[in-house]
Amino acid sequence: MKRRKFIKGSAILGTTIATPLFFKANSGMFEMKGNRKVAYILDANKSMVGTLPILRAFAGGHTDLVSPYVLLDEFGPVDITPGKDPYKVEAHPHAGVIPTTYLLEGSGHHKDSLNYDFQISRGEFMMFNSGKGAIHMEEGGKKMIEEGGRVHGFQIWLNIPAAHKFIDPSTDVFRDPSMASVDKKDYSLKVILGEAFGKKSKIDLLSPAFYFHVKMKENGRMDLPTNPGHNAFVYVVKGSLELEGQKALVANQLALFNRGESLINLYSQHGAEFLILGGEPLKETVYSYGPFVMNNEQQIIQCIQNYRSGKMGNPALVNQGY
Repeated sequence: MKRRKFIKGSAILGTTIATPLFFKANSGMFEMKGNRKVAYILDANKSMVGTLPILRAFAGGHTDLVSPYVLLDEFGPVDITPGKDPYKVEAHPHAGVIPTTYLLEGSGHHKDSLNYDFQISRGEFMMFNSGKGAIHMEEGGKKMIEEGGRVHGFQIWLNIPAAHKFIDPSTDVFRDPSMASVDKKDYSLKVILGEAFGKKSKIDLLSPAFYFHVKMKENGRMDLPTNPGHNAFVYVVKGSLELEGQKALVANQLALFNRGESLINLYSQHGAEFLILGGEPLKETVYSYGPFVMNNEQQIIQCIQNYRSGKMGNPALVNQGY
C-alpha cells in the first residue's frame, strides 16, 4: 500500500484508538484455524455535518486496512418533531469518491446537480458516484417535516479506483430486490454489497467490496469466510461482540482485522446489531481535500477549479430543498 498523503486544508481527520476490553468470563468464543486477528479497535468520535450529529469511525486514517473505503459516519439517531426543521447538509461537491447512504430508520431527501430529486427510506441504499465531480444536498425533507420521526443511518464513502476517477457522475437508489439476505439460527444478514454464504447483491461496483448489515441473537455466533487478501472491519451499532482473543467490541466501536486469513469469528452473549465491510485494497496513493478524494495534488487542484468554474453544477439550485 502506498503512503497516504494529505494536503493543506484537508477535512479528512484521524480517529481514536481504544483501550482494548476483554471478556473475563462467560466467553462464547473458541479459536478456529485460519481466523483473522484484530489489528486495531477504534472509538468513533462525535462531530457534526451540517445540522446533523454524527459518530465518525474513520476518515482518511488506517487506509491500508479499510481500503476501498475511506470514511465511515453513523448519523443520528435524531428524533424529529413534526413541524420542526429536520436535519440538513447544505449543497456541497464531491469528486473521485462514492458517498453511500443506508438508512436504519426514517427517511431523507436527496437532490443533486444531475437532476435527481427523491426521498430515500428505511432499508434503502443510495450510491452517489461523484466521478469527475457533482454537487448534492441532503436533508430530512417534506415527509420528516410533516410527520416527524427518528432518523438513523450511515454515510460511508467508497473510494473510486484511479482508472475511473474522472468518469461521468451518476446517482442510484437500490431497494430490497437488488440486495440479498441470509437467515440463520443465530443471526440475520443483509447483503448490501458483495457476497456472503452464497447470497449475492445485484449492485455493480468498480472494484470488489462488501457491505453487510447483521442482527445477531443472544448467544449467537458467526464464522464469516472472507477473501484473505481483502480488508475487513466490523462496526457495532447496538449491543456488544466478542472477537478473537476474547476481545470485546461495544457500540460505536470499530474493529479492523489484519489480512492473511479468512474467517471472522464473532460471538454475542446478549445480542448485537453491526455492520461488516471490506474489500480489495486499491493500493493507490490517496490525496484528499475535503469532499475530493484523488490520487495526486494536481487532480485536487483540477477539482477545485472545476467546482469554482461551475462545471460541477450550481449549489444555489441544488440547495433549494423540496
